[in-house]
Amino acid sequence: MILREPDAQALADRLETASAPMTSPLAVYETVLAIARQCEGGIASAREDVRLLLEAARVRVVSILPGEADVARDAFVRYGKGQGHPAQLNMGDCFAYASARSREVPLLFKGNDFSHTDLATDEAP
Repeated sequence: MILREPDAQALADRLETASAPMTSPLAVYETVLAIARQCEGGIASAREDVRLLLEAARVRVVSILPGEADVARDAFVRYGKGQGHPAQLNMGDCFAYASARSREVPLLFKGNDFSHTDLATDEAP
């Protein structure tokens, strides 16, 4: 959404209707780095952009739960890159999967990786 990608509005609409949106520090980290790579303002500017978006969208940053490392590892074994599964989840994806699975909430995402998993999802077009 910050980079104004073509699907930004659809993603924003789904985020707006979420009852209790949350994310993890790992997802925030990945997002800041991805934005910093594509924008001139660097890390500081990207960090502020992400902070403002999370605040405006009332997204709560939640801690990674102790058992989520095991769930993420199991997700990698089942759905990870190089495992022969079409999901091809990376480390950040595996932790997003683990967070949603541990909290029993749907996962808002873009792309098609998570649609190949057993997780309840809210896929953006």
